[in-house]
Amino acid sequence: MSSSDAPTLRQQRLGFELRKLRESAGLTSTAAAARLGVGQAHMSRIEAGRYAVSADRVRAFARAYMCTDQNLIDALAGMTGRRIRGWWEEYRDIMLPDALDLAETEHHATAIRIGTVIHIPGLLQTADQVRALAQGSVPPLAPHEVEHRVSYRLKRQVVLYGERPIPLTAIIHEAALRMGFGGPVVARAQYKHLIEASTRENISVLVIPFGAGTLPGSGQSITYCSAGVPQLDTVLLDAYHGSEFLDAHAQLVKYQKVLDRMEATALSPAESRDLIARIEKDS
Repeated sequence: MSSSDAPTLRQQRLGFELRKLRESAGLTSTAAAARLGVGQAHMSRIEAGRYAVSADRVRAFARAYMCTDQNLIDALAGMTGRRIRGWWEEYRDIMLPDALDLAETEHHATAIRIGTVIHIPGLLQTADQVRALAQGSVPPLAPHEVEHRVSYRLKRQVVLYGERPIPLTAIIHEAALRMGFGGPVVARAQYKHLIEASTRENISVLVIPFGAGTLPGSGQSITYCSAGVPQLDTVLLDAYHGSEFLDAHAQLVKYQKVLDRMEATALSPAESRDLIARIEKDS
């Protein structure tokens, strides 16, 4: 085992899921520690994500807790080991921790679904679009901080274009397309990028047009990252003060339904491309 005083969201999630298994088995932390042959302090740190555990140890926990969901056990075992030194680690002293947690969550996702109203999803933004948004931050960012934001967001996009391209469904309200961040030149380049991205096999861009009726989700930006098993899915709600990560079953179900309704309200992929093209022509 190795100790970490600053566990990542993924490490915390593993500890939380082990705690849920223990509680489902009706065991107290003390009883579980005794059964597994670990100290009480170690058990607490494991469940807080502050001790890295091996895949074999996770399977031992599952046996002790009489968990028979093999898919879940395998998925939890896959979350073990030392912290992955992903590209996001170079931003650890530059970006907020939740930005790094988002990048790591996307890296491990099996599929991503996003619903946005005001902004183009970050995974589909051009460099100039990112730059225009960063330059409007409050308080203002220094030029080098703006460029850090740009490089960070572009590196996130490797999940769509890398060796293992992740399926993405981006549900975008027409309002986001017409905001025109950065001016006409930047906007037109962003429209072209969206159209090009939407032709890729793993990317679906769906536009909710003006006049589509009541918008589910009250305009909140939602990112749903699917994991190997549904129990390990994660929802990210984007807010100006930072990001909020949700993983409770009721929350996952709620935002799945919200995104389902948004998707049902949107145009088809072909119709969406046509609308984006018309907006580009008019810009």
